[in-house]
Amino acid sequence: MADKEGIKQNCEEEEEVDVNYKAPEKKTLQEIQELDKDDESLKKYKEALLGSIPTAIDPNAPNVEVTRLTLVCDEAPGPITMDLGGDLTALKKQNFMLKEGVDYRVKIHFKVNKEIVSGLKYVHSTYRRNIKVDRAIYMVGSYGPRAEEYEFLTPVEEAPKGMMVRGSYHIKSKFTDDDKTDHLSWEWNLVIKKDWND
Repeated sequence: MADKEGIKQNCEEEEEVDVNYKAPEKKTLQEIQELDKDDESLKKYKEALLGSIPTAIDPNAPNVEVTRLTLVCDEAPGPITMDLGGDLTALKKQNFMLKEGVDYRVKIHFKVNKEIVSGLKYVHSTYRRNIKVDRAIYMVGSYGPRAEEYEFLTPVEEAPKGMMVRGSYHIKSKFTDDDKTDHLSWEWNLVIKKDWND
């Protein structure tokens, strides 16, 4: 149901392109399950696509919960993880560190609780001294509700290297979808250093 590799798009501008696409009428998960309920083969097909639907869903829970983000780097001395279920303002005061030139990936853990969500995207804008230096959009995919968390892993990136790029970067992250629903927005700081021990 989802593209596990992801697609990265670098965008210089934040404009959306209107292609005059009209999305089909939205249906709830309950409505989808009720359609053709007498057809056994369609029932099995829907179960294969949607998996087992959680029975007990908290009505106050958001449809999409982003729980944590991890910078996956084999060379790092320890895990570089941020908890996104707690106080997001504390992340603005915390620095996450990467050694220059290392290969890393971003892993996002999230849950879909109630309805199918289509076109999930992770948007990542990087600033240095209040000037935007990079913007990337990772296409995460479409997912149905389930009790277990999903994981999304971005393609391998190389941390910048060289004396000119060492220092602090401010990152604005956003988890959104095709309907432009802002499931979670947060800000954090990344420091690029010459060595892990600097």
